[in-house]
Amino acid sequence: MHQIPLPVQLRPEADFAAFVVGPNAEAVAAVTAWAAGTGDHFIYLFGTTGSGKTHLLQAACRQAVQGDRSAIYLPLKHGQLASSALDNLELWNLVALDDIQTIAGNATWEEGLFDLYNRLRESGQHLLVSAHVPVSELPLTLPDLRSRLGWGPGYRLLPLPEGDCERLLRESATRRGLELDADAVHYIMRRCPREPGYLIGLLEEIDQEVLRRKRRPTRWLVRQILGTRKS
Repeated sequence: MHQIPLPVQLRPEADFAAFVVGPNAEAVAAVTAWAAGTGDHFIYLFGTTGSGKTHLLQAACRQAVQGDRSAIYLPLKHGQLASSALDNLELWNLVALDDIQTIAGNATWEEGLFDLYNRLRESGQHLLVSAHVPVSELPLTLPDLRSRLGWGPGYRLLPLPEGDCERLLRESATRRGLELDADAVHYIMRRCPREPGYLIGLLEEIDQEVLRRKRRPTRWLVRQILGTRKS
């Protein structure tokens, strides 16, 4: 797997099979085709924190590499990244840039991203970017960059209904080998935000606490973890 030399790893669960589609079938189909090199060359993905953008970007990169294409994932909110990270990315078949709203308003970054769009188009490569808001709401200072961001289709990731959130919770727990009983699942669904990112993060904490305390992931343990989060 081609990755940047930073302490950032693709999440083990970040594949298309583990993504609960819900009302986002069109967006997921577009990203899947992009990863296969058969879809749109440029895609803009947006949605609130925890909606699954990072999951899809990483899943797309994983599938691309499994299909013998070169792919690179760059989390732009990573504090160690400089705008020079955009240099020579046209040498990759597929480029995924996460959280571009973090560089909006930075002239150096904006110019670098503008130039990258042009180079990728000339070389026939693919670019997938994500942000929290639509292109029209990004606080950009370079008008031409806004037009580049609109070269391809834009897709908003919609919130999952309650039933899909519970399915995500159960299936993700099973993949981790966590035996969440019905009482624990119902407690989480009553007390926690129904957001994919939040639920996956909570499962990671539960997994760590199960290993540390050598206890089963019961409602009591979940309540202890949530109590620590609030304190």
